[in-house]
Amino acid sequence: MRLWVLGLSLWLVGCEPAPQSTPTTSRDLSWLDARSAQQALAAGEVSSEQLVQFYLKQIATHNQQGHQLHAITDINPDALAQAKVLDQERAAGKIRSPLHGLPVVLKANIATADQMPTTAGALALQGHLTTRDAELVHQLREAGAVLLAKTNLSEWANFRGENSASGWSALGGQSRNPHLLTHSPCGSSSGSGVAVAADLALLAVGTETDGSIICPSAINGIVGIKPTRGAVSGEGIIPIASAQDIAGPMTRRVYDAALLLEAMLTPEARKAIPASLTAAALQPASAGKVLLVRAYDDREAAIAPMLDNTAAVLTAAGFEVVQTPEWQLPSDLYQAEFSVLLYEYARDLQRWLTDYQVSEQVNTLQKIVAFNRAQGERALAFFGQEYLEQAAALDLVAAETDYIAALVQSRALAEAALNQYLQQGFSAIILPSYGPAWPIDHVNGDQFNFGTSTAAAVAGYPSITLPGGYSGVLPLGISLVGLPWSEPELIRIAALLEQQLAAYRRPGFIPALPVDNAQATLAQPEPTQPE
Repeated sequence: MRLWVLGLSLWLVGCEPAPQSTPTTSRDLSWLDARSAQQALAAGEVSSEQLVQFYLKQIATHNQQGHQLHAITDINPDALAQAKVLDQERAAGKIRSPLHGLPVVLKANIATADQMPTTAGALALQGHLTTRDAELVHQLREAGAVLLAKTNLSEWANFRGENSASGWSALGGQSRNPHLLTHSPCGSSSGSGVAVAADLALLAVGTETDGSIICPSAINGIVGIKPTRGAVSGEGIIPIASAQDIAGPMTRRVYDAALLLEAMLTPEARKAIPASLTAAALQPASAGKVLLVRAYDDREAAIAPMLDNTAAVLTAAGFEVVQTPEWQLPSDLYQAEFSVLLYEYARDLQRWLTDYQVSEQVNTLQKIVAFNRAQGERALAFFGQEYLEQAAALDLVAAETDYIAALVQSRALAEAALNQYLQQGFSAIILPSYGPAWPIDHVNGDQFNFGTSTAAAVAGYPSITLPGGYSGVLPLGISLVGLPWSEPELIRIAALLEQQLAAYRRPGFIPALPVDNAQATLAQPEPTQPE
């Protein structure tokens, strides 16, 4: 089976062409950040074409070959042509936005009207080309971004079945954590996280329902922003549930995430957030009141020292830091959340399949379930399709009353957990994002230690994760959660922590740990909610 998956992936990503010739630059483009790229483009030190060529070479070297990261599923064959046009516009004095000429990769569940399939990693949607862009894609094109590639993900955004291994899809294979290649990249936006962390991309867009931006960002040692509900349009994204689905940036620096998010904001968000997000990233916070959650200090040895450092940095910057050992969400929240996700999955996925004209053979959930059964291990390697089956069997009319009650209950519980602090003078709640990465396991599935994304995901409140520390070679992230539309303030606090903690590290691409050290990296399993 593993050999078959690799073979399929190699065939699918035969879209990794040999790099074409392009003008050379004396500037080293490795590990570039977006602000430096902006300055280099403005100064004529590098062209957009050269940036695209550099990342195409990186992908060709380490996606299927080299470190075999399996972060990219499809290359945009028009990327270089787009870059050349944008270079010509720049030379003529036309700059569309601060994003002009910068390459961006997109999760493979985001529709693009080009030659890159939109598949959610599923065999049933193999080769599916859409005839229109998702709304956020249209915005990125208008802003002058170069759409470079589509990224791998946990298949169906990790809502296919139980005991899945994050970062695996039938069409993309298994994404690998660039810090320790035997370990999980988390999901479902695994490919976006790995691509940025491993320098296969400058900027990436992921999507989240619960943890799918925050977890892969934290575990791959990068910055991720899950915006306020409605801040980025979900139109065109293969859904789990519109109540919680949202797209957001995944980058190496806070400024880069702010830049990308700013280009994707909806008109509603632009009214609600009048402040510039990139300006906020360049103005680190200098005062405020925050809640620092210490409930996970005993779950991983490196957590307490990381949070001690965080408290010291914030205190030195003039913050009032209130620490609490308590953080426990009610079990009813998780149960209600799952009911909402399942109902909306049945409703919203069917709508997408129809609106985006999926082949008649697989244009309903029932047909997808039947297709997967008929394909056997080709479609259902390693784990099942319980969530697809439950959604396909759901009677939306009969279940509507219970769904509405679950939606109201889940949001009320999540908002109450956050509002008891955020409406009492706290600028942000700060938590460790997730435990460290665990070994990839296609038999037992994911082995989460802990995660703290659910409250913000269900409430629709913004959250940011950034590098905070390390457990051995494995990154740990710090999450900031605030009230709706508080992105500028969260970004300012994140910029302060990024500057003062200086916790970002380039990955080491370690093939495996020595046997006598391996146990130190293993997280204790704990049930977790789907993403």
